[in-house]
Amino acid sequence: MAQQVVNPEEQVVLGEEISHVRLITLNRPRQLNVISSKVVSLLADFLEKWEKDENAELILIKGAGRSFSAGGDLKMFYDGRTSNDSCLEVVYRMYWLCYHIHTYKKTQVALVHGISMGGGASLMVPMKFSVVTEKTIFATPEASIGFHTDCSFSYILSRLPEHLGEFLALTGARLNGKELVATRLATHFVPSEKMPELEKRLISLNSGDERAVKSAIEEFSIEVALDEDSILNKLSIVNECFSKPTVVDIIESFETEASKEGNGWIGPILKGLKRSSPTGLKITLRSIREGRKQTLAECLRREFRLTMNILRTTISADVYEGIRALTIDKDNAPKWEPPTCNEVDDQKLDLVFQPFKEDLELQIPEKEECRWDGKYENSTYAMSKVTK
Repeated sequence: MAQQVVNPEEQVVLGEEISHVRLITLNRPRQLNVISSKVVSLLADFLEKWEKDENAELILIKGAGRSFSAGGDLKMFYDGRTSNDSCLEVVYRMYWLCYHIHTYKKTQVALVHGISMGGGASLMVPMKFSVVTEKTIFATPEASIGFHTDCSFSYILSRLPEHLGEFLALTGARLNGKELVATRLATHFVPSEKMPELEKRLISLNSGDERAVKSAIEEFSIEVALDEDSILNKLSIVNECFSKPTVVDIIESFETEASKEGNGWIGPILKGLKRSSPTGLKITLRSIREGRKQTLAECLRREFRLTMNILRTTISADVYEGIRALTIDKDNAPKWEPPTCNEVDDQKLDLVFQPFKEDLELQIPEKEECRWDGKYENSTYAMSKVTK
């Protein structure tokens, strides 16, 4: 089969055309394949081109090195902080990319080995097939730095069983490959040593037929059993605490559970929760709960508003303080303003959720079939099928 490298001079994303298969490789391994403006642009260009290409039937995406993608390029946002709309174009295009992946017309497979967080996970979870390994790590830690759960994850997490979505969004807790399959955030678990062989098998399949692709993946996949200490075995406590109406109530309830015998696992999670941006936590909780009642398009429009208003420091500059503490000065000692949840004005919170004028909103179709409608709602059933 003839192999053509598309735009070989662009090293941050590699696009290969192999007969009827198209392979995308996120190629910033030293930066854990973070998503820069250039990466967004190239990904969008490749996917738009190949969706229209009659010869393209199967799209594969993977990450180079030990990461799939660690998420958005935080330094890019920090460097643009003095210009309110310097990141408008890349944010707009990233949300269009998220919508496009959710509604893509051709068969997509994500081969996820290593870290898959935040915006990086938005290149994995919505795809028809997402294959993970024992080295896959998933998390949505945005609230901890004064941001919010973005890139369609208010839609995705809000559809997980009961209040697991609130837990993951507020705490940034990590899930491993087994847990991702159990929650249906991923479709298959394949041991890491078999991933190269699976990739070759899919390329040789040379077809986008979903049944054939699923069968090929299942040749390499194995059933998973949750580890005894998995958070998914503690959902009764998660649901009890994270069903509470406010962030303050959630933290107080979690503290109560932490004091009980056998709940030592709560301590480190609770510590991280208390260190997070109070404003970020409040925005995130409200966003997840609104997402539960909204369509994909509605969630993406709201997330776009939140992203732009947070970057514009409409009510708080916490996001830039969080990025500074995490990636610039690396002192891990952010100074939040305001410093506590009780001091966050709930009426001011309305400002970041308020719709823009129509011509400034994210312009995406309201009604278009989402490939994974119903996927997340079925995760309770999927979890019950996982061997304990």
